[in-house]
Amino acid sequence: MSEFQPKQERSAHTRAEILAAAQTAFARSGYESATVAEICELAGISKGAFYHHYPSKQSIYLELLHDWLADFDRGLLALRASAENVPALLRAMSASFPAIFQVAEGQLPILLDFWVQAARDPAMWEATIAPFARYYALITDLVQDGISEGSLQAVEARQTALILVSMGVGALLQGLLAEDSAQWGTVGQDGIELILHSIERKPEER
Repeated sequence: MSEFQPKQERSAHTRAEILAAAQTAFARSGYESATVAEICELAGISKGAFYHHYPSKQSIYLELLHDWLADFDRGLLALRASAENVPALLRAMSASFPAIFQVAEGQLPILLDFWVQAARDPAMWEATIAPFARYYALITDLVQDGISEGSLQAVEARQTALILVSMGVGALLQGLLAEDSAQWGTVGQDGIELILHSIERKPEER
């Protein structure tokens, strides 16, 4: 890297190198066993440089989780803008499950390992499960929108959202036990379709 490269750009590059090294270390050694020294060695930096960018190993994991969810959120926004109604949006979301599961395949063991560790730290646990509360609220709003537009039956929105999210998360975790996690992406997609079949109003009923 050139010494004349802008400081902000060098900093962003170093952070990206640390994140990539941490992901490799977590996948290779497990979150608990991976050390800052190991991450620094993989990234080719000193511990001083590490702590200049990140206060702890936990903060790196949370940024990796945030980046992963941010990619999912961007895809969701794009789907929401193009879907003609709520059932179409939910189907489009579930159709992306196999691809999402393939991308997430290397992340799942890291996620599960971190959940086990985070359960011992209330603050970390709250930060780890916060995205689930956000997605429950988002899907609840979508179901309510579907009821309002007449594409869904007058179901209990919050309970329906819990079932839909549980189906997706359950399939994701089952992917940990399968050789082909994309297979469980298809299972999750089929499960969402079964739920939609029971709550969607037929065109002639709208």
